[in-house]
Amino acid sequence: MALTDFIKQELNRPDLTPKLWTAWREGYGFADFKADFIAGLTVAIVALPLSMAIAIASNASPAVGLKTAFVAGFWISVLGGSRHQIGGPTAAFAIVVANIIGQFGMDGLILATLMAGLILMAAAIFRLGAFLKYVPHPVVIGFTSGIAVTIFITQIGAFFGLKIAGNPTEVIERLHAYWAALASISAPTVAVSLFSLFIIVVFRRLRPHWPYFLIAVVATSIAALLLHLPIETVGHKFGEVKTTIPDILFPTITLARLQALLPSALTIAFLAGIESLLSAVVADGMTGNRHRSNAELLSQGFANIMSAITGGLPATGAIARTATNIRAGAKTPMAGILHATLLLLMLLVAGKLTAYIPLATLAAILMVVAWNMAEIDRVIRLFRFSATSDRLILVVTFALTVFADLTVAVEVGIVLSAIMFMHHMSEAAEIEETTSDNLGNLRESLPKGVEAFQIRGPLFFGAAGTFVDAIERIDTPPTHFILNMEEVPFIDAAGIAALLDVVGRLRKSKTTLIITGLRPNARKQLAKVRATTSQLSGVRYATSDAGALDLL
Repeated sequence: MALTDFIKQELNRPDLTPKLWTAWREGYGFADFKADFIAGLTVAIVALPLSMAIAIASNASPAVGLKTAFVAGFWISVLGGSRHQIGGPTAAFAIVVANIIGQFGMDGLILATLMAGLILMAAAIFRLGAFLKYVPHPVVIGFTSGIAVTIFITQIGAFFGLKIAGNPTEVIERLHAYWAALASISAPTVAVSLFSLFIIVVFRRLRPHWPYFLIAVVATSIAALLLHLPIETVGHKFGEVKTTIPDILFPTITLARLQALLPSALTIAFLAGIESLLSAVVADGMTGNRHRSNAELLSQGFANIMSAITGGLPATGAIARTATNIRAGAKTPMAGILHATLLLLMLLVAGKLTAYIPLATLAAILMVVAWNMAEIDRVIRLFRFSATSDRLILVVTFALTVFADLTVAVEVGIVLSAIMFMHHMSEAAEIEETTSDNLGNLRESLPKGVEAFQIRGPLFFGAAGTFVDAIERIDTPPTHFILNMEEVPFIDAAGIAALLDVVGRLRKSKTTLIITGLRPNARKQLAKVRATTSQLSGVRYATSDAGALDLL
């Protein structure tokens, strides 16, 4: 089969069908369009200041954030597997993107985002959407909280108007720079920052459905302009925002650059996949619908490719904007398409006005976003009710995210979780002398020279050593050895090796091994071993311990 035929066949799979197509097949009328338009407009108003703030936190211009919001947001809604998903730049990417831009420039970010898009599309085609749900909860909370703290720290300078030397990227260096620049605190900047926070907090409490971020942006921009406040604005730092359709860009591609950017691309793909599927699950819970994980990953991948070649940032499903979309009454993915279209119109019509937005206001917005992102309640709950191993994983992942690198944090967090899981599983796996079965007291009826043991739990590499050690503790070699495996759900390669080792030891002592109660999976695995080696020859099998006694 040709590659093109394979791709066509895979893209026609039901689990990759966009929810937009499903909605249209079910029927789409004017009432649906009206509801979607109102929701799309509401979300666009929310997304406008957020997209600019996230871009600035990523060391990119506000125009890049707006560009990402309408390009990626459009394709996520067109191809996505969720009826209500709203895509765009999110705070989760800010630190990763800032590091990539600092090290490789904007061209490097474009290439990394392009690679991440291809990785996400491959994950969708190979049905890996369901596997992302296995990422351990403490790891997700750890790196999310770590990103939130890092974003909060990076905005302290803009919040207080500090004049810091250079552009420190490490958290400790940045805190030192803040300390050294304390004398440069700007009173007008602090006033604008506090006024922004006041507007956001008050409107969030009294009018939670109003676009409080946009209200803060408009109010502080007008105040700063009318009062001629000596504060930094978007125009001062980034110049005039371009109000044109984005150009198509292609990054410089070399093998060395691909190798250097691969870890960053994997991190972007991981974050995009995790956050988009979390957002889709939240949407399902609010609406009662069910998303298609693989279709969602496919849309995220294609959207990131389109964002990359138009000079945008990485994008994913945004939980807060998706929830706003649902609360505003969205019916179909058309709401997301309209949100993207309206954002583009806002940029074309009023894009030049963004130059007057105070950076202090955007810093205040990002601090609120970081506070929400930290989800302190979930962290406290995990520390109060979870196992010590979970608390350790959270702390390590959090610390590495803040003080080292997000890529390293995720890798170490997942590996540490796997080690902890294997430790718990090996402790749960038991091998002990069989005392009875469901037919009565077995041990009392065992003939002389017969031993009976039972394994509980998976026989995998974490428990294989325990299994061999238990057999070695038998003082006098029996004539027959009954091994009950009815509570063994699976056996991995190390477990099979341990079993073959035990078979070899028993054969040397002229002991006959009788295995009882094999489950289908374990039986299938041992059948494969018997087909390729004679090491299991002489081993006998029974359905129960009582049946094993009949073979003596």
